[in-house]
Amino acid sequence: MLEDQLIGAGYWFAYISLELSVLFLGVSFLIGLITAYIPPNKVEHILSKYGKGLFGNVLGSVFGGVLPFCSCSTIPALIGLINIGIPFRIAMSFLIASPLGVFNLAVISLFSVMFGPKIALLYIVFTFFGAIFAGWLLDKFGLKLYLKKVRIVGGHDEIEINTSEIGKRWKKLKQKMRSSWFFTKSLYFRMVPYILIGVGIGAFIYGFVPEDLLAIYAGSSNPFAVPVAAAIGIPMYVRTETMIPICYVLTEKGVGIGTIMALIIGGAGASIPELTLLASIFKRKLLIAYVASIFTIATLTGYIFNFLVPSLIA
Repeated sequence: MLEDQLIGAGYWFAYISLELSVLFLGVSFLIGLITAYIPPNKVEHILSKYGKGLFGNVLGSVFGGVLPFCSCSTIPALIGLINIGIPFRIAMSFLIASPLGVFNLAVISLFSVMFGPKIALLYIVFTFFGAIFAGWLLDKFGLKLYLKKVRIVGGHDEIEINTSEIGKRWKKLKQKMRSSWFFTKSLYFRMVPYILIGVGIGAFIYGFVPEDLLAIYAGSSNPFAVPVAAAIGIPMYVRTETMIPICYVLTEKGVGIGTIMALIIGGAGASIPELTLLASIFKRKLLIAYVASIFTIATLTGYIFNFLVPSLIA
């Protein structure tokens, strides 16, 4: 039994480490390439014109909600946004909305097929507004001061392109791709220890935490099932697309819909691998505030689902 658990945990560690590395490198390179084409002064001009007040957080939530990132692959995107001058509050809304797949067609399709379109619509509404207001509140509380310097060598400031000397477009692209790859390598080698630590903890949970733990402690008869599910979900590393089919099975076994939503949001919005990565760019107070934001969104959404859904499906 112990040997099987060790083999399972080891396989999970190797598989997830490889998957995260590929995702991280791919997303980092894409973000580096995008930022190589976006002048910081242009971004700052657009945000100063359109990103004022809560509307800026709406933009961050929309942008994050559309992109198909998991919680860990969101981090390089977050760093890229911060590096090109995106305001802290907008970046935080992006960080929260992205792994939740607020407007991700795959996520919404799964929700609609397995739980029905009303449940899918409620999920979109509560996660979207949760990301907007959480990003706004984190900024209002002055938590930007607890963001570490995350400038990575290799952006446009470090490699300048003289169009008069290069002349041809493909040479410009080559320089930009070189800049992006340098950004990617610098970021990956900085983050890989955090990735491996987080995946190692996740592998332990995968291999040694009993599968029926949620059914025991997050059953529908437990009045504390929603916050318990949110708390259990946060340490887990899981994509929303993966969690939805699992949660559908749990509903068939009697777990309440609010508990399920809390588990999905907690599991997708934060995870141990993600938090270990964020620890490299967030100081402790900001990291705690971020976890509290995910927990609050998951818990409030869960209780609201328990209140609204029975009347909707009655």
